[in-house]
Amino acid sequence: MKIIINFIVLVLSTGYLFAQHTITGKVTDAKNNPIKGANIYLEGTYDGASSDDNGRFSFETTEEGLQTLVISMLSYETQYEAGDVSYFKDLHIKLMESINSLSGVTLTAGTFEAGDNSKVSVLKPLDIVTTAGAAGDFVAALQTLPGTTTVNEDGRLFVRGGTAGETQVFVDGLRVFQPYNATANNTPTRGRFSPFLFKGISFSTGGYSAEYGQALSSVLLLNTTDVPLQEKTDISIMSVGGGVGHTEIWGDRSLSINTSYVNLAPYEALVPSTQGVRWNSPYESISGEAVFRSKGEKSMFKLYTGFNHSNLDIEQEDINFDEYVRFQLKNNNLYFNTSYKYYFENDWSLTSGASIAWDTNDIGIQEDRVDGKETSYHLKVKARKNFSNRFDLRFGAEYFNTNYDENYIDLNNDQFYSGYDDGLWAAFAESDIFLSNKFAMKIGLRATQSSLLDEFEVAPRVSLAYKPGEDGQFSLAYGDFFQRPLTEVVKFDQNLQMEKASHYILNYQYIKNGKTFRTELYYKDYDRLVKYDTDMPQFNSNYTNLGDGYAKGIDIFWRDSKSIGNLDYWASYSYLDTERNYKNFSGRATPNFAPKHNVSLVTKYWVDKLRSQVGLSYSYGSGRPYNNPNNPGFMQEKTKSYNNLSFNWAYLIDQQKILYFSVSNLLSFNNVSNYQYADNPDSGGSFDRRAITPPADSFFFIGFFWTISSDRKSNQLDNL
Repeated sequence: MKIIINFIVLVLSTGYLFAQHTITGKVTDAKNNPIKGANIYLEGTYDGASSDDNGRFSFETTEEGLQTLVISMLSYETQYEAGDVSYFKDLHIKLMESINSLSGVTLTAGTFEAGDNSKVSVLKPLDIVTTAGAAGDFVAALQTLPGTTTVNEDGRLFVRGGTAGETQVFVDGLRVFQPYNATANNTPTRGRFSPFLFKGISFSTGGYSAEYGQALSSVLLLNTTDVPLQEKTDISIMSVGGGVGHTEIWGDRSLSINTSYVNLAPYEALVPSTQGVRWNSPYESISGEAVFRSKGEKSMFKLYTGFNHSNLDIEQEDINFDEYVRFQLKNNNLYFNTSYKYYFENDWSLTSGASIAWDTNDIGIQEDRVDGKETSYHLKVKARKNFSNRFDLRFGAEYFNTNYDENYIDLNNDQFYSGYDDGLWAAFAESDIFLSNKFAMKIGLRATQSSLLDEFEVAPRVSLAYKPGEDGQFSLAYGDFFQRPLTEVVKFDQNLQMEKASHYILNYQYIKNGKTFRTELYYKDYDRLVKYDTDMPQFNSNYTNLGDGYAKGIDIFWRDSKSIGNLDYWASYSYLDTERNYKNFSGRATPNFAPKHNVSLVTKYWVDKLRSQVGLSYSYGSGRPYNNPNNPGFMQEKTKSYNNLSFNWAYLIDQQKILYFSVSNLLSFNNVSNYQYADNPDSGGSFDRRAITPPADSFFFIGFFWTISSDRKSNQLDNL
């Protein structure tokens, strides 16, 4: 009897061990279309099957209990179903399309990328030094893009009807407080930075990220190189000075330095300025930059520093003085920037950084003296979490502090002091959400608190992108932007509010086979702009936030580097309609720096037989508004159109030696930017005037560039 019982138990146990479950279901996409060829299997086993033409699958397994069913298919996100194996019947599995970082939609409204590794790049860092007329200045190169205006007597970035002070510059995410060299009135300035230290540029003409603030119009982001490719030394000998740079590498650590000396005295002796300017001491400067990098297994540390000392002594014509007006300037600028990024487990990263700047100006205007000193710093911490390739979250906080002191001493030795100390807190949060390869959105919020103005503001930002086909996409963006009034105002009056601008942007971009096309419609609504009742901001001016305005227009950009052999070119056009009631304006009017039409054409052609790259750049701007007190109305007249044809030629002596020549305004167009009128009328009741023109119609440049590197191939113009 016992034997029979044991036999029955054995049979039952064997049947249990070999019990089978049938797993069945159907695989479809998000629109319920069947997916053929999907792989379905139990994790950790060989039990599985593939879906048929109708998306159906079926297979048997002897596994029991809790199991994980894996469903995978190329171009779709892998899905996991966990549960008791007995319940895996008649499943309906919907697979989500995977996000392709190379071919999927991108968030590009209002932003131009310049980088060798960016799939939406419209410029390369090299373009900054090879664009005719730019002469190695990143600002001059960016002025060939739509949305910018060439204000030839200033040299800074003017974007979509905004003043130069409405564009902020950041290096590795940290604020640069004085990004331009100091200069005299109506004499163009240059950016302080060498383009060779940066791997890429992001230039926003509007609608920028919630991570950045205190800019009504635009932000320019400069990113230093993470890891240099090799050790090298660069030597420059130029008609206006010289420079030397070197990169040293120690394993995962590296240091890049460069220094330059500029002196326009020899140039002025050969090609003197002839238009209302006399140089007692032409512009002279010495500057340098350094970047130290240390790359860890999960971290990156960078330290950037730059210094500049410059001075000039100039006499300029003035309609209200019988003699030329003397202007003297000595500027010293020192800037430090450090950042540290660490990558944690589970796709978390933390970035922290700080920047600090000291800037002093000793200015002489005739017998008067102005001594100015500004100390500013920026502290920032940012965290990022990648939850998936569809969703990430960035959030952080930052603190800005600016201390400004100015002391004015007149001919009688009377002194007047002005200044301020402002601490500004900000917090931001932003998320990129990719719903599919065709649709994505960016949602952000920024909050700021100014101790100087005792004001708290919240600014929402949102951007949408839709990609209907493989090569083109549409983008839509909206955002509110706040900015503290500029130093020239708040040094006299702190009882003001932040100025405000709201941006609305519609963008279309097409990229294929070396061709890029972009067009963008935009509208900017200005509110709370600062007004005052004197010609210039003064200690006794009455200041209000009653100003307002708008800017609207269309930008068009086209670049083609493939259609014609050895030719790379781009063209841009901007239409701008803007009016403002600000400063001392009597009502809404178009400012002098905002012409209605701007056109740029840049060409670069490689001549193999001559071992040379030849470049031409043409810029056009329609007449700029100005106010003529002899005629009725305000800002009703316009200057003649602006024209500039520039030429450059880079000759490859050998692989690492380059001879470079350029000339701006090759045809010597007599450009007029504005008119200065006398303060008082003459005996006939008319106000005399003089044209404000460049110190010289054209500028010539000759340079010799020599690179010494281990591979004996690279040079400062790496595509030659």
